[in-house]
Amino acid sequence: MKTFNLGWLLFVAVLLISALPFSQASRSKQHKVKTGVFRSPQIVLGPGSVANKLFSNIDFPRGHIALKSFDAEIIDENGNPIPLYDTYLHHWLVLKFYVREGLENQDISKLNTSDYISGRNSGICQDGALDQFFGLGSETRKTKTHIPDPYGIEIGNPTKIPSGFVETWGLNVHAIDTRGVEDRTGCTECRCDLYNVTKEENGTPLSPNYDGGLSCCYDGTKCRLKDGFIGIERTLYLQYTVKWIDMNSLIVPVNIYIFDVSDIWKKSHNSTGINSEHNCQVEYQVESCRATGSANDKCIDAESVSLEMPFGGYLVYGVAHQHAGGTGSALYGKDGRSLCSSIPIYGTGEEAGNENGYIVGMSTCYPKPGTKKISKGETLILESNYSSIKQHTGVMGLFYILVAETLA
Repeated sequence: MKTFNLGWLLFVAVLLISALPFSQASRSKQHKVKTGVFRSPQIVLGPGSVANKLFSNIDFPRGHIALKSFDAEIIDENGNPIPLYDTYLHHWLVLKFYVREGLENQDISKLNTSDYISGRNSGICQDGALDQFFGLGSETRKTKTHIPDPYGIEIGNPTKIPSGFVETWGLNVHAIDTRGVEDRTGCTECRCDLYNVTKEENGTPLSPNYDGGLSCCYDGTKCRLKDGFIGIERTLYLQYTVKWIDMNSLIVPVNIYIFDVSDIWKKSHNSTGINSEHNCQVEYQVESCRATGSANDKCIDAESVSLEMPFGGYLVYGVAHQHAGGTGSALYGKDGRSLCSSIPIYGTGEEAGNENGYIVGMSTCYPKPGTKKISKGETLILESNYSSIKQHTGVMGLFYILVAETLA
């Protein structure tokens, strides 16, 4: 039997380790994850009241980095999580802006349009719809947002920031206090009759066919309370946890696309060729199958839309956004192959994160790298299903995906 000198074995081991590819030998050092826990400015709510706030220049990681996750929840002044049946989190959105140097600490909504530029995602919606980098609703506590290695959302790249501007971040929080309300479900679905609203926030009269949605639960409105109910105002916050890593050559950037099943789009021709015009409605209404005379054993409202992918790449992550009554959503390729299916998780208890009857999470997709390729110009099919046993107003059928142009 051969014998080996211990010193020689150690020497060989050192050589082998030093010969490892840089991406393996230095991955832990290069990919050190940093974590920041932040709070939004205060949100004051009384029973039945609505807050829909856009906070400018929020606390957010700075520098040339790659975002790895963004998780959030509503808490009180003592840091206690607030259950959905007390304060319904309709949605929160994280938005990127480029603001003219020297104005970054001002309220974006009060700036001239020449003083800021939307740093929107890569999606196809237009006119400021669905521009966010991250965003969830009631499902926020049990929906995974982690972006797997070696991928990340690149931000703070100095070569991509317009000259004379700085990169800044905004936060939109839409919350409804449902303590003491007459109809919790109706309030969370923003039914116009419960809010006694007949005009949009800008004063435009509502359509007679519009029974409920965002136009009836804007900032400062109030949902009808039970007779005699008296409650106190509370100060709440959106607490958000961000994870990121310093940008380096090992990270593969991903692009963000958000699709809307209620997107009304068409192709147009101009001097530059064929373009697509997208009018994302963001929300829609599900009629009762009994009211429409279409009752069947399942009573499912199935909506779908075909959309063209503006760029190609590989699917890294996917998740849908639905409201109560949702039964699932799916995204398919042109050949009918499944790209991602996302199913709601309904709560069964009373504790925050498991509230009975509310969507407290959405299942997510993490395809094996390289297995879900989407071609540039490919027609995708988005489906969104809701129970139609009863009417649902202001529902959404959104799908959020992350796509890498290249593999690791």
